[in-house]
Amino acid sequence: MKKIVIALVAISFTLLTLAGGVGIWGYKSITLYSQSQLNLIQAEDLELKRGTSFSQLVTTLEKRELVTDGWKLKVLARLKPELAKIRSGFYVIEPGETVNELLEKLVEGKEKVFSVTLIEGQSINEWLAILEALPQSQFVDDVFRRVLADQGDESGLPEGKFYPDTYHYVAGDDIQLIVTQSYNKMQQELAAAWAQRAEDLPLKSPYELLIMASIIEKETGKASERPWISAVFANRLNKGMRLQTDPTVIYGMGDRYQGNITRKDLRELTPFNTYRINGLTPTPIAAPSGASLLAAAQPADVNYLYFVSRNDGSHVFSRTLVEHNRAVNKYQRNR
Repeated sequence: MKKIVIALVAISFTLLTLAGGVGIWGYKSITLYSQSQLNLIQAEDLELKRGTSFSQLVTTLEKRELVTDGWKLKVLARLKPELAKIRSGFYVIEPGETVNELLEKLVEGKEKVFSVTLIEGQSINEWLAILEALPQSQFVDDVFRRVLADQGDESGLPEGKFYPDTYHYVAGDDIQLIVTQSYNKMQQELAAAWAQRAEDLPLKSPYELLIMASIIEKETGKASERPWISAVFANRLNKGMRLQTDPTVIYGMGDRYQGNITRKDLRELTPFNTYRINGLTPTPIAAPSGASLLAAAQPADVNYLYFVSRNDGSHVFSRTLVEHNRAVNKYQRNR
């Protein structure tokens, strides 16, 4: 007889639930369930495709054993209909999260945020490799030129025109959104640096400043030396001397560069070989940082014309060729 009574009680509870009403005990049970933690010990991704119903969500959570008693989830959704209005997207579930917190996240559309860092001193080709490898994003290989065209720049020359920084996106975003942010930020930073430029700066336009900043970026091993390196290049331009900087030679060599520069490479006439050409290179050779933009705009007040690496990231700066050759002998030829 007891078994029959218990069965009738269970059936009555189920019928009440299906009818949209639960008793005090049932309500408390569902409330406690909503406050229980999900079954996971490390973060997991959860993707809800467009059109995913609440019932399908429950099935997914049960299959992945993130919850038990999925029927309680459905009851909870009837008690609080707002929790059933889930949004599609790519989410991350964290250990310690409760059932209720998960549902609130899905309702509010708090998707997983991805990040990508575009590194200063790298080229567009290096950035393309980074963007192509990004998870959950839509990639196109001519994205930088597309953004230029969208911004009214028909040059087809993207090198150096995009700002190195960390950018964020959500699953499914077109990578062009990130690249556009990078372009806009470079325009802002470049305009700010140009507005602060020194009066006697031997540069005629913001684009020339961008080119100079990119060369400074590639030559910089020690951040505090940027203004001094800038001064060397500015002083050489003012005196009509060639820049004679190795990073420009390397950039002009392209894929032929395998780690070493030969005398033949230094003699080769390319648009980027500053041992052979006068003035600046025709385009930037990398993405300059904000610090390099400012250094290009405001060189240090020194009369150095040469520098050579100490092989530890720092340089020895010289005023005369005699001093420079002495430093080269010490740090390069006799190292």
